[in-house]
Amino acid sequence: MNTPEKLRNLLDFYRSELLDNIIPWWMEHAIDWDNGGIYQFIENDGTVVSEDKYLWSQLRALYMWSALYNRVGKRHEWLQVAEHVYEFIMRVGRDDQGQWVYWVDRDGNVKEGATSIYSDGFAIMGLTEYARATGDEQAAETALETYHNVQQRLAQPGEYMTAPYVVPEDAKAHGISMIFSTVFHELGKLLNSAEVLDAGYAHAMQIMDHFRKPERRLLLEYVALDGSEIDGPAGRVVVPGHAIESMWFLIHIFRDRREQHLIEQAIECIRWHVEASWDPQFGGMCLAVDADGNDEVAWEHHEKKFWWPHTETMYALLLAYEHTCEPWCLRWHERIHEWAYAHFPVREHGEWHMRLDREGNVPKGVLSLLPLPIKDPFHLPRALVMCIDVLERLTATCD
Repeated sequence: MNTPEKLRNLLDFYRSELLDNIIPWWMEHAIDWDNGGIYQFIENDGTVVSEDKYLWSQLRALYMWSALYNRVGKRHEWLQVAEHVYEFIMRVGRDDQGQWVYWVDRDGNVKEGATSIYSDGFAIMGLTEYARATGDEQAAETALETYHNVQQRLAQPGEYMTAPYVVPEDAKAHGISMIFSTVFHELGKLLNSAEVLDAGYAHAMQIMDHFRKPERRLLLEYVALDGSEIDGPAGRVVVPGHAIESMWFLIHIFRDRREQHLIEQAIECIRWHVEASWDPQFGGMCLAVDADGNDEVAWEHHEKKFWWPHTETMYALLLAYEHTCEPWCLRWHERIHEWAYAHFPVREHGEWHMRLDREGNVPKGVLSLLPLPIKDPFHLPRALVMCIDVLERLTATCD
């Protein structure tokens, strides 16, 4: 089978996966029409095991159903879900200081307050995409208010909280620049704001100049405030899925700015981390590795196989191929796609296992940062939407 035919088949497959399996599962099992928002403490068969609501997932759901409407098709039922989630998060999502909370109960009563600035990042992401879908001025204004709130807090390293992650003292986390590079960039585009765009670009360059270490061919999860390496196990943590996801965010930013040399560096970084993460014994992508190659890694569940690095990498490799036409991109994409689809899908129900052990088996107990099974309508459907988008461009050039 030649490459154009493979790409067309892949496009058809991802469309079917998104529209026939993943989104129908969420529409059937996860929308809390009575109390607002979505459920995410759900088993594979759709059983809701807790009605508590994790704000990350609510805000990501706002993004996801808005993105479906914006990017896949103007379906009323998708916009209806986005509006439903928007009403819920606007009612319960922020505290008196304008910061987004972390965890609420079924009705929106706060169980854990503003303990994670990442919640604010996902709020900007969701509100921006929702404003694109609806033209809702309040959504755009709230995203901008959140931007200003975040900027004040980011100016004081160590003074903001980053649940569920603990940042080492006198260090900074890649995840902060990762999320705020992309959400500031997209908000800046929506508002046509040079200030917000520049703020996103500043975070992009923090990643390229401080966290990316070309001499190591790796991107470190934590560095000192000046970008130098920190001593100890935390200073050697590499989370390949984060690095790869971060790089496709940056490719989007650098593409908009027509900075080809930075796109090339980001693609090189994707390759480093695909190679670093691959498990030569059992296949699949390990969650985290040690920069010095030590077996012990200062990251929980580092040796296990989580769904999201695989989904992020499937898109990143197709995007890299679009920019380079280099065969390694498609070879690695095929390898990761095949491993992921041989292990993660729950065919009898339509969604995916979120977490597997190192061997690729469903583990006993729960592998999560929280005490209950969590499904999240984000990494998998977003990757499918993005893969469809890039494959439509690639196949159009083949015709």
